[in-house]
Amino acid sequence: MRRVDPRALVEEAGRASAVLWVRLPDRPQPLGAWYAWVAGAAVVVHDGDEQSLPGLREAGSVELVLRSKDKGALLVTVPARVVPLEPGTEAYGKAVVALHAARQSAPDGEDQPARWAATSQVTRLEPDGEPVEAPGSYDPADRRATPVESPATTLRRLPLVIGRRARRRPRL
Repeated sequence: MRRVDPRALVEEAGRASAVLWVRLPDRPQPLGAWYAWVAGAAVVVHDGDEQSLPGLREAGSVELVLRSKDKGALLVTVPARVVPLEPGTEAYGKAVVALHAARQSAPDGEDQPARWAATSQVTRLEPDGEPVEAPGSYDPADRRATPVESPATTLRRLPLVIGRRARRRPRL
């Protein structure tokens, strides 16, 4: 059986997907995040009007959980160093260009990078070290977790939909 280079696996998984999970210290479960892959690392925009990743910049290091593009299942978990990026630097500029291109349905269109500079943070997550989990070395522990508390609810009644199949009425 051919051995896969772990760094190449992380690079490929990072480029292929648009979603990863960030396992922060002192959090019960990883947080999902959209990202862009730039020069061997994931860059995320967070806080402000963007995705919430509380405590990411203060963490120093996190674990990135990358998924398989075709199956959507866990592919590799790797430790990562947290590198805050500041507006005006070359690294920040490259990250924002990639994030802006990857962002779908931007509420403010081309003004989005300026809003990020004013209200959000851009952070680089650099893989650092050997993967914690990879094909052939997955943790056998059960990964089911209680859902995170949320104010979201479901509708009590289905809304009116034009074109829905009519229900049969009982014959009298």
